[in-house]
Formats: sequence, C-alpha cells, structure tokens
Amino acid sequence: MEEQVRVQGVAMPASRESSWTVLGDDDIPVEPIERYLAYLTDIERSPNTIRAYAYDLKDYWVFLAVRRLDWREVRLEDIGEYVAWLRLPPTGRDGQVAVLPSVEPHVTASTINRKLSALAAFYAYQVRHGVDLGELLTTWQPPGGHRSGWKPFLHHISKSKPQPRRAIVLKTPTKLPRILTVVLAENHIRAGHAAWWYS
Repeated sequence: MEEQVRVQGVAMPASRESSWTVLGDDDIPVEPIERYLAYLTDIERSPNTIRAYAYDLKDYWVFLAVRRLDWREVRLEDIGEYVAWLRLPPTGRDGQVAVLPSVEPHVTASTINRKLSALAAFYAYQVRHGVDLGELLTTWQPPGGHRSGWKPFLHHISKSKPQPRRAIVLKTPTKLPRILTVVLAENHIRAGHAAWWYS
C-alpha cells in the first residue's frame, strides 16, 4: 500500500521554487494535502519543512487507506491507532505480518510528536477553510495551565479562558547536551546526577 501513495518534488510554475506534493495511487496529487502544501509554499516555509510535512501526511494517508478511513471522519481513537501504527516496522503496518511486543518501536516519540504536529497543523488549516472536524486534535487546557515562564503574546487578554492544545503528545526522554555527555563520560558521573545538576 505504501508504494501507492508517494511524495514527489515539484517546481512551482511562477517562481520555479522547489516544493513537494503527495501523489495518490492514480498519480494525481491528493487534493487536501496539495492545497495545504501549496499554502505552506505561499507563506514561504522552508522547502525542508514542506518536504517533512509531505512525508508526514503521506504516512497518514497510507494509514487511512489501510484502515479504510476518510480523513474528514477520523476520531481521536483513530489518531491513537495511528500512533501505534507508526511504531510498527513498515513490514507489519499492513496487518499481514504479526509483530511481537518485544520489537523496538520503528520511530521515536519525538518523531511521532513531529508527525502529530504536522497533522494538527494540516487539520487546523482545513478547519479554517470550512471543513467541519470538531475538535479532533485539540483539547482545552484550563486557564493558567502554563508550567513554563513563557507566555504567548497578549496572554493578559485571554489568561482566564481555556486554551487549546494538542490532544495527543508523547513523552520524550530528556536529552543532555553533547558537550555535557562528554564531560560525564570523562568524569564517570551518572546521568541521573547530571540531569539534576543541569536542570
């Protein structure tokens, strides 16, 4: 199934800028993805960003085809299944091969979070253009739910209102800076102590 949906590099007709598109099994661009990627090109997103989003959305379209789902009728539970599907090795994604629970996940949590972020941006774009999806990929965070010191612009205006956030976010391991990792190795310091010291 994965070979039927593919990412293709393209040159924009007016500017000759390079961009990316996702082709369906009929070699025609997948219309909702094409509109979204064209929008990203129009607002001058990096070609590398557009390429990454194209591959992320291609993976999602393959998942939808395997599950026989329409992208406009996906439920939050389907997104959870998509996360589990991404963790499978490519040979096990079509359901024809059994995958043992001891098999390491095919992609990391940070990669899945990036794919979910691309998906959330895609669906937010579709909602702004009239596609009714409800609150598929967002949930509401209570007021004052920011744990960091960072506050969004004009926070003081809306701080008493619930704020939208992504519904599914995987926990990723904290990475120590490379230079700190070298210092740890040279001085035989345990990473747990360094994480405490670094934070």
